[in-house]
Amino acid sequence: MKQNTDILLLMICLVLSCSNKKEQTNLNINGQIISPTNAVVLSSEIQWEKLNPARGDQSPQAGTIWGDRKGEVATGFLAKFVDGFSSPPHIHNVTYRAVVLKGQIHNDDAEAENMWMGTGSFWTQPKGEAHITSAKGKENIAYVEIDKGPYLVKPIDEAFDDGEKPMNLDASNIVWLGANKTNLIKSKSKAEISFLWENEGLQGLFIKLQSGFNGAIESDGSVFRAVVIDGELNYELPQDNDAKSLSVGSSFSSSDKAIHKITNNKGTSVLIYIRTNGTFKVK
Repeated sequence: MKQNTDILLLMICLVLSCSNKKEQTNLNINGQIISPTNAVVLSSEIQWEKLNPARGDQSPQAGTIWGDRKGEVATGFLAKFVDGFSSPPHIHNVTYRAVVLKGQIHNDDAEAENMWMGTGSFWTQPKGEAHITSAKGKENIAYVEIDKGPYLVKPIDEAFDDGEKPMNLDASNIVWLGANKTNLIKSKSKAEISFLWENEGLQGLFIKLQSGFNGAIESDGSVFRAVVIDGELNYELPQDNDAKSLSVGSSFSSSDKAIHKITNNKGTSVLIYIRTNGTFKVK
């Protein structure tokens, strides 16, 4: 009987040992990432195409950052509008979230007065709800994100109420938390956080890095995607210590534990939008 007990204990120890090793497979003895999954997409690398070809030259342009807006997967893409653009009333088959990068954008029902949202403003558009989108400015760009595709434009006679409510959050109304308000920011770090949404294990937030920031965002999610909304930062790829300059519309990501080394030496703050299913800390 004792022999059987000893065998059972040995098996349990082996299982626990294997489990611990699995958790540490991407970290070396110094806590460094062994096989980094960090990746960068520069705004200059984005391929643009017409978002709604039926509108010809008046169609907004779309540039995919990640995913596939024509497929069934979660996707993030940039949408570009000409000055004076105004869509007819329409609906979408999926809910989307969006952030203004450049210019001014209005998004609401057809009867609403214009509420122009500038850089760093955030809005949501529920699926099935009739609305219009307008833009004014020399250059108008927004980051658009869906949790599942495809992303389609449909007529208002197919409108439906899914119970969701839209949100328009102007940049001037965003509430920022510093190191004295959240433990997600290291003490004395030149950074602030604003939480935007949370849904089914995912969350979206803004991180603002002040001029002179020299540190890192440490993340552990299998989903971590960050888009530069305003400003410019330097990002160091750990695979080869290659430094990349990320301008507005550029992005960085990872799919495992990661250290995102960042510096901001441009003299102005940098605003980053982050989507993740894990925890993170700004150091």
